[in-house]
Amino acid sequence: MGIDFNGTEIETTGTGYLANQEDWSEDLGRHMAAADGIELTQEHWDLINYLRDEYFNNGQSTPNTRTIVKAMAEQWGKDVDQTYLYNLFPGDPSKQGGRIAGLPESRRKGGY
Repeated sequence: MGIDFNGTEIETTGTGYLANQEDWSEDLGRHMAAADGIELTQEHWDLINYLRDEYFNNGQSTPNTRTIVKAMAEQWGKDVDQTYLYNLFPGDPSKQGGRIAGLPESRRKGGY
């Protein structure tokens, strides 16, 4: 399985996550989001960048939805709830957001 991107086949897992995180770029993230019917806004990018920072700079941590809610509320300076994040990434902010961010699939169950 793979993603056809700019004439290149990007290898993915059976569930659509990148096989090699080094293949990720912002353009590929936009491409993956568009395939899911998502047009990325600044808030999407804030969440994507947060997920990438947590994974690559915090012991390969993949935050759950509760942790993401707290982090985004702090970053955006406003009340954020789970519904707000699911409006950004309907397939789950942690899982779909993580996939679009080029991270490996989380083995964690549940959003909380």
